[in-house]
Amino acid sequence: MRVARLDGRQVHEIDLTPDAAARSRIAALLGLEALRKFRFRGNLRPLGRSDWELHAALGATVVQPCVVSLQPVVTRIDESVTRRFLAEMPEPEGTEIEMPEDDSAEPLGPHIDISALALEALSLALPAHPRADGEALSEAGRLEQAPPGQAPLQDEGKPNPFAALAGLRDKLDGPRNS
Repeated sequence: MRVARLDGRQVHEIDLTPDAAARSRIAALLGLEALRKFRFRGNLRPLGRSDWELHAALGATVVQPCVVSLQPVVTRIDESVTRRFLAEMPEPEGTEIEMPEDDSAEPLGPHIDISALALEALSLALPAHPRADGEALSEAGRLEQAPPGQAPLQDEGKPNPFAALAGLRDKLDGPRNS
């Protein structure tokens, strides 16, 4: 949306619902197996003389691989999104710059890219480590159960490589006095 063309006295409704081809491209971009549903709906309203505020609801159904078993994991995402586009960003105080408490403020440019905002909101809402129901890693970082039709990994009977190093250390140091 070109900011210069926006009427500063009106609320502008937004309803972004990509078709199947666009959802497929978004899924590929974000590394998803599939993006079944996606909707970004809300409004952009004037905030003072030259600033704008976006309030929107993001709804999506995504399919990602489980980090443990690579089985497909379906996740429903429902997020509220708020962004404030400010013509003049506040100057940070002091010599050290810290992350601001209000992370909804963004500098206002000549365009407000609603599609990019929707994509950013979706990528931030995705589970970082999706897991299928009942999947877990043991403390050693292995699957507790093998996937159906596969034999579990076996470590029993293998010597510990650190035990061999400890033996070498003891040999080089000689007998220790306790």
